[in-house]
Amino acid sequence: MTTYILAFAGALVLAIGVTPVARWLAPRMGVIDRPEARKIHHRPVGRMGGVAIYLAVVAAALVLGERYNFAQFGVILVGATGVSFMGLIDDRWELRPLVKMLGQTLAALLLYASGIYVGTFHRPVLDLIATVLWVGYITNAVNFLDNMDGLAGGVSAIAAAFFALMCSFSEQYLVGALSIAVLGACLGFLFYNLNPASIFMGDSGSLFLGFMLAAVGIKLRFPDNVTFVTWMVPVLVMGLPIFDTTLVIISRLRRRLNPATTPGKDHISHRLVAAGMTQREAVLTLYVVSFILGLLATFVTQASVLEGYVVGGLVALAGLYGLWRVERPPFFKPPISSPESRSPRPASSN
Repeated sequence: MTTYILAFAGALVLAIGVTPVARWLAPRMGVIDRPEARKIHHRPVGRMGGVAIYLAVVAAALVLGERYNFAQFGVILVGATGVSFMGLIDDRWELRPLVKMLGQTLAALLLYASGIYVGTFHRPVLDLIATVLWVGYITNAVNFLDNMDGLAGGVSAIAAAFFALMCSFSEQYLVGALSIAVLGACLGFLFYNLNPASIFMGDSGSLFLGFMLAAVGIKLRFPDNVTFVTWMVPVLVMGLPIFDTTLVIISRLRRRLNPATTPGKDHISHRLVAAGMTQREAVLTLYVVSFILGLLATFVTQASVLEGYVVGGLVALAGLYGLWRVERPPFFKPPISSPESRSPRPASSN
């Protein structure tokens, strides 16, 4: 408990204190998010909040490092540092998607080489592939989710809180302390990022949080249950970012657009606003969804095989229905400029 309190309080205070400095530095370093037709903010906003999140988490981890010896945590921080720095470069000068994907793959390989990997399949090649895919997908999923004030930071905080709770149940205190540091940093940053946001986290923050949560999800262990069930736990905790990214990929491919290079107001948050919610209502709704998924994941940690797969199956069915429903009005109407909207349609089409 002392470890948790130190990690949380340290990261929270640092994030609250460092974020205004990052906000002041952002325009002076040219790290600005300017309004565009495909964006929802109407004034230039600095996007160096990720630097404050990164510094808060790393500082808390280094303090804990003096109390404990955790070599694998050092590897996690090295990988997260590389991903965050790459995101900062992208915020300033824009990197090609292929370059970012390569950097994330190298960070995932570093985790695997240090013994941090998805062990569900118990076959080295399959575990390696699963690790790279998991880290890459979750890292980019949190990055994709950073599309509305307070959304990525709040959902990451909820995920980190549930990871920390699960770690306490299974006595994985060091992994839990790292999760609670992420929680504190996210909450400290949200002081400035809730609508109307005075600073954005940028890719330096969203990629960092995605990588950290992906790594913590891999490190989770549940000795009282079998991996045939517990593999679903981190998937459920990260269910909202996974859903949003899957939605965007499918929607853009369906409209014959490149998912990686085509920005747009087609995320789940944008669709809720299109259906009549305010930005704050949309974000709060997604917080509730993320919290419910966290509760279901907590149940699965102790569930039998049948119970676990019933829960997982119901969530999967709900997700599939959601993918189908939000592709239709009032949640979404294809932009006039999209290839889909220019193609001929049957007279009976809606």
